[in-house]
Amino acid sequence: MAKSPARRSREASGPDHPDQLSAAQVEAAVLSFALLADATRVRILWALRDEDLDVASLASIAGCRPTVASQHLSKLRLAGLVAGTRDGRRIVYRIRGGHVRALLTEALFQADHHLSGTPDHD
Repeated sequence: MAKSPARRSREASGPDHPDQLSAAQVEAAVLSFALLADATRVRILWALRDEDLDVASLASIAGCRPTVASQHLSKLRLAGLVAGTRDGRRIVYRIRGGHVRALLTEALFQADHHLSGTPDHD
């Protein structure tokens, strides 16, 4: 029986990613998806995909007040999607790793395909 590309990919990734999901993995994934279900957070994460930014810059990009951006960043930080580093009196935020960046990018590419009617591809 031939193995699917997804199965081969999982096997190639090693023992860190077993076929069986733990309850903790599912909970963490659900939390990440829930946090991505907010337009302000998606805008904030999209702004952070290529550069580190402070709250004021992110608020301007997301079209909200800095206090609102700060609240969203707090949730994203608690879920492990962003990290902040103190730079004097301000905190500069960044996306935590390529997985978060890839998840965001793929979600937005999928949305673009859906909206434009472009056929899906693997």
